[in-house]
Amino acid sequence: MRIVGLFFLFSFSFCFSQNYEQVDATIQLYPERVNSAEELSRFITRDFKTEDDKVRAIYSWLIKNVAYDPDEYKQFDYSFKNYRDRNQKEEKTRAKIIQRTLSKGIAVCEGYAMVFERLCQLQGMDNYLVRGDIKTSFDDIGRPFKTVHMWNIVIIDGKAHLFDATWGAGKYNGKFIKEPNYFFYKTPPHLFVKTHFPTQQEDTLLKEQITKEQFASWPIIIAPKLPLDAIENPVNGIISSENLLGEINFSIKLDSEQAISYSYGNTKTPIETTKENGMTTFTIPIELGQENLLIYFNDTPALAYKVK
Repeated sequence: MRIVGLFFLFSFSFCFSQNYEQVDATIQLYPERVNSAEELSRFITRDFKTEDDKVRAIYSWLIKNVAYDPDEYKQFDYSFKNYRDRNQKEEKTRAKIIQRTLSKGIAVCEGYAMVFERLCQLQGMDNYLVRGDIKTSFDDIGRPFKTVHMWNIVIIDGKAHLFDATWGAGKYNGKFIKEPNYFFYKTPPHLFVKTHFPTQQEDTLLKEQITKEQFASWPIIIAPKLPLDAIENPVNGIISSENLLGEINFSIKLDSEQAISYSYGNTKTPIETTKENGMTTFTIPIELGQENLLIYFNDTPALAYKVK
């Protein structure tokens, strides 16, 4: 199956507190290219002892040394005659993807995720690949579920954690922009699910049940720290303008004061807000003929809706 890897069009700078300075500094001394996963794994075995440090090293090496390149899809034949042929071809293709990612420093989501998986295996850590859907653009709001991306779950000291080294490496908008970040390293499930939804619901790592249809209906929540339940209104990512009398009312629970602005295109317009009992409310006028609504917190993209 061909899996399309895409980057979110906005950057994530928020990260979760834990001191990995020594790990990250050590990774800077590693070669940028290696011939095999076994070669890179030997460095990791030599330098790190705990599972937490090892998986940090794997993630850090990938996001700093591998660039996203959609042309990599052209390197592999995904067609097969039957199930036996598929299984044999998938095994060979996986090995080729891993070797090419490590030696060439380019990949799509499969390359990042498969190298991550293989290195964890070599370090004796329980882990597995996750396939699923993502939300990266206005067109993703409300569309049917698609299996278009791949990421990882690793068991560290008995607890499952979510990782996406593809999105951790930077962003892609016609070309790759290298912006290594750690937002997608051990991301809390309630934040990860805003943009990633697996084919198997249990791989959300959430206690509550969320359906694929619910995921599809949400707006795109770009603000890293903003959880789903902070948005009281509107909770649906597609806003019907028929009964709104020309304006959209928003109610969002924010922890701090934020300057709110919006745009339907390239021009940002600031708006006044009211805050009461921790809830920030504001109104945005509907502009005829405009569908893509982007809301900013302190001039940074925070929420995306479609207006129809």
